[in-house]
Amino acid sequence: MPHLTVEYSANLETDIDIESLLRVLHETACNIEAFPMAGIRTRAVSRKNYEIADGHVDNAFVALILRIAPGRSLEIRKAAGEEIFAAFCNYLEPIYATRPLAISFEMQELDGEFRWKKSNLRDYIAKRTTEH
Repeated sequence: MPHLTVEYSANLETDIDIESLLRVLHETACNIEAFPMAGIRTRAVSRKNYEIADGHVDNAFVALILRIAPGRSLEIRKAAGEEIFAAFCNYLEPIYATRPLAISFEMQELDGEFRWKKSNLRDYIAKRTTEH
């Protein structure tokens, strides 16, 4: 963990390079010391069914949800959130400047007692690091 999920209205599909946005968000998260790189997951889902504000067809949204494991201080969470939100908004600025767009970001700290996980990614990352 952390896991970043981008949801966006399908009417943005011709305006946004979602792979590029994911890369920016992923790299930003990887550069935050408090986030273990091996735990970072970044993904997106297009929403074809939605209603936004007054229902005008040009209205669009991009929502980012960051789920993190418990244990980081408020200061660390706030600094990480501000860094990620800045990268998110900077990437979306050209679209924001040309059409009605709602941008949102929410960080969710999960309950550690009700979280299960299994991963061998760290082992593979370590092997790849020693092979180079």
